[in-house]
Amino acid sequence: MNNFGVVAAREVDVVVIGAGQAGLSGAYHLRRAGMEPDRDFVVLDHAPRPGGAWQFRWPSLTYGKVHGMHALPGMELSGADDSRPSSEVIGAYFDTYEHTFDLRVHRPVDVSAVRDGDGGRLLVETSEGAYATRALINATGTWDRPFWPRYPGQETFRGRQLHTANYPGPQEFAGQRVVVVGGGASGTQHLIEIAEVAADTFWVTRRPPVFREGPFGEDQGRAAVAMVEERVRRGLPPQSVVSVTGLPVTDAVRRAREEGVLDRLPMFDRITPTGVAWDDGRTVDADVILWATGFRAAIDHLAPLRLREPGGGIQVEGTQAVRDPRIHLVGYGPSASTIGANRAGRAAVRAIRQLLKADEDDAVDRGGEHTAALV
Repeated sequence: MNNFGVVAAREVDVVVIGAGQAGLSGAYHLRRAGMEPDRDFVVLDHAPRPGGAWQFRWPSLTYGKVHGMHALPGMELSGADDSRPSSEVIGAYFDTYEHTFDLRVHRPVDVSAVRDGDGGRLLVETSEGAYATRALINATGTWDRPFWPRYPGQETFRGRQLHTANYPGPQEFAGQRVVVVGGGASGTQHLIEIAEVAADTFWVTRRPPVFREGPFGEDQGRAAVAMVEERVRRGLPPQSVVSVTGLPVTDAVRRAREEGVLDRLPMFDRITPTGVAWDDGRTVDADVILWATGFRAAIDHLAPLRLREPGGGIQVEGTQAVRDPRIHLVGYGPSASTIGANRAGRAAVRAIRQLLKADEDDAVDRGGEHTAALV
């Protein structure tokens, strides 16, 4: 506390915001680099418990239905029951991981803003006080920013509207007429399971969906990541890696296509009190509109640093924000996948170590110059 009764910001070398896959990967590599939690770095997470965004997934998304879940660095996820909800399996795994590596995650902690502080540090303002840090790993993901498109008449709809972020599972749609909006993996998964209990379903997408047959190898994966990387290099809002890979044709998808469940309609033009309508006169009556329209990066707390480019995104090279190399965005753009987050966490820590060493070398040089001046 200073002379004015204000609690001073606590100084650490690194603040990690977010304890999902990306944040835990970064924290693990900070530990590997010899840094101590709560002394050299701190991990802040606003979620109530371990598990990142996985803890909020719908109960019908069992672990066996999860595609491409890569283990966190240093500890495999083995022996999981495929029939259990993924929220339980991965939440328990993350919990064990945090304790195994003594990461000491602070939760629930809300970060309200990150701004320039004194002495070249960043000031991280949180619900548990302020931190003055030399570097920041931002691993806040997208779950907290569901994207809701706006269409004429939306406020007049007398039925229920909800987003993937609040999807409760198929049982709540029994006997109802449901419009599912969105051509991504979540939209198709929701649609397929809702169709089994609903009175009727309609699938609406802005563009014709692209289905991907056959294996998805390393070459295709690298090409998809490269497309997303190019966007963030140009300072454009990132697309998810999944959005450029196409929808894998599983047995469930194949059956749904054969049964007509995945017969897609073009995007409607307006919403009516009883459903949706197109300008050509076509209408669909509905009890529910489910918006499976994706998420945006949760980075509003970085606004005081003015990192956004005219294109709307943050320009990133590797994991570093071009406008401020103290900031590392992990789980953003090309690293917004479980394997990408692991690699980005390692890369961010490598760059941060170089930054901290450069700061220390500068301090030594300044000390030598000061001594010479006194002599």
